[in-house]
Amino acid sequence: MPAFTTLPRAKALPVSPSKWSLLTCGLFALTPLPCALAETAKVEDSTLTLGTVTVQGSSASSGPLSTSSVLSSVDILGADILEKMPVNYSWELFSRAPGVILTEFNQGTTSGKISFRGFNGEGEVNAVKLLIDGIPSNSNDGNMPFMDMIFPMELDSIEVVRGTSDARYGLNNIAGNVNMLTRTGGDYTKARIRYGSYNTQETQLAKGIETSNWTQNYFFAYQKSDGYRDHAEADKFSLSGKWFYTPDDNSYRIGLIARHYETEAQEPGYLSEEDAHQHPSMTNSYNATDKGTRRMNQVSVHFDTDLADTLAWSAKTYVNTFDDRRWTQYWRTSSQQERDAYETQYGALTSLTWRPQVSWLYDFALEGGADMQQQQNKSERYRTKDRVRLAQTRDQQFDFDTYGAYVQAEIKPFESLKIVPAYRVDKIQGDFTNEMTGMDYDINDYGLIKQPKLSVVYSPWKVASIYANWGRTFQVGTGAAAYKIPPRDTDLAPSINEGWETGVKFTPANWIDGRVAYWQQEASGEVSRRLNDPSGESDNVGETRRWGYDAQVNLHPNDRTDIWMAYSWQYSKILQPSATLPNSKGQEIDHIPHHLYNAGVSYKATRDLQLTAWMNGQTNYYLERENTKGTYGGYVLMNLGATYQVTESVSVDLQLKNLTNRYYEYVWYDPDGAQASLHSPGDGRALYTGVTLDF
Repeated sequence: MPAFTTLPRAKALPVSPSKWSLLTCGLFALTPLPCALAETAKVEDSTLTLGTVTVQGSSASSGPLSTSSVLSSVDILGADILEKMPVNYSWELFSRAPGVILTEFNQGTTSGKISFRGFNGEGEVNAVKLLIDGIPSNSNDGNMPFMDMIFPMELDSIEVVRGTSDARYGLNNIAGNVNMLTRTGGDYTKARIRYGSYNTQETQLAKGIETSNWTQNYFFAYQKSDGYRDHAEADKFSLSGKWFYTPDDNSYRIGLIARHYETEAQEPGYLSEEDAHQHPSMTNSYNATDKGTRRMNQVSVHFDTDLADTLAWSAKTYVNTFDDRRWTQYWRTSSQQERDAYETQYGALTSLTWRPQVSWLYDFALEGGADMQQQQNKSERYRTKDRVRLAQTRDQQFDFDTYGAYVQAEIKPFESLKIVPAYRVDKIQGDFTNEMTGMDYDINDYGLIKQPKLSVVYSPWKVASIYANWGRTFQVGTGAAAYKIPPRDTDLAPSINEGWETGVKFTPANWIDGRVAYWQQEASGEVSRRLNDPSGESDNVGETRRWGYDAQVNLHPNDRTDIWMAYSWQYSKILQPSATLPNSKGQEIDHIPHHLYNAGVSYKATRDLQLTAWMNGQTNYYLERENTKGTYGGYVLMNLGATYQVTESVSVDLQLKNLTNRYYEYVWYDPDGAQASLHSPGDGRALYTGVTLDF
């Protein structure tokens, strides 16, 4: 883990002549220097910032409304706490984010994912919208494979928005969203080489070039690992380029971002409970030819301008491509499957933000936005033996198009009160073809999906603020479940997720800040629990309720020590089950642990040596919705780190993960399988060393 010094947030400091790049200091900063102008941390929003963050975009008085205007549980993680974390996939970075569940499949390219607010990461209900530099990056089924394109050193920050009050996004924004923001601008050359357990080898290279009008950012990463388990080798690389132009008069900014990613990885498969505990690193003989390959591309064009002193326009357009092939066998008596997915997404987003002077208001802003995405998807499945096709079981081609618009206002009647009313509408269109039968089907007529929202924050004191929000988001079927395919011949309604949250953000002194919140969400009829069969259909979870508490506190007791702690309690209940599983009424939703926690301490032993210790964990969860197959999945993982600054531009670090060699696992239950539960053990104790060059 990198070094931290707990400091309150500072005024934005310009780091270049361009108004499009500003530096702010978060609660944890790498050194005190960037925070020389630090003041008492602001409490007029509900955002907690950890680390040094480069704000990309215009200042707070122009451009689109920022994420801090979303008056919900918002956490921002800075680059200095991300770039040296010893991870194989970027979803592991979220072990530092409060209230986030990590679901670790550890199956090659299907490695894991994140979720929060009482939704699990099973691939059934994917409730988190992923954005990369503001570009929507979920696959059709709501999963987040595009996250793998981003490596730690490329990141400037990660924004995590939990709750239902963010009107900017529609599809997949059920419980909130995550925006992974990469470096833009700056003059730097950075390199990092890492080697460690399981023959892990990694190289990251980052280059930034900034002149008076142009910024250029380039990134390359390569990683290879044998994996903790047998038959778990993975080989991947990623590269990207960013080019932005701003004229001398700063009247606009235009830019291009291009990314490419490829990986090939073996799958060790799932074990029986006995094998998993006695031989956690083993693989089954029938998984010997299981593997996956994945190629992804993302190209986007970005444009920002001030049309007038009080009027700002922002627009983005993009193309995403996803090419995924996977061979997997779940148990000895089943056959190997080849699962192929090919997706092309075309999209655009735009917003217009007006900030007039209103004499009878302390401050006012009005923003309207629109977005669209057209998906061309193809899903194929085959029954195979040793990756040789025996028979085709699925051949589906479908278009899935979404169109959305929103309007929101930021109203401050006086300095201590901010009100954010918003309204969003989404429309979904598309068609489906079963290529094996030649039959065509229309998408469900979901109508206009209306989502009102309202947020309020009251800050009568300099040391604390009280906030509350209410809003609706939506969920529709994915894959074949979104279309009227017999025997269903009537339209399904979207599942409306209605939620609210209330909390207190506090900063009583410059050495402490935190947030305590209570939240609740109810879904009218969850529709995307995908069946594990060739049809691509889903069954309904039913009407559900989720609720919980979040508590976070960050401490800086002295100049050498930083402490962070976060604890989340979350609960779920199926209020009205689907007809296919009536015994699930009143039971908990599967794979949702009641408790999530992370904590750590960073100590600056000398001017050049930083020592850290941190932990994260969760309690057990049920495997299925009737809650009859036992509970699994709880763990507490302890980690240690040390970073030594050899010279101004060279540092070395050691990272020890899973200090106690704690056994932990991901477990799932397949009612059609040959064994009661399927287990995927997590990594054992692992040691990594790294060298970072920064000049």
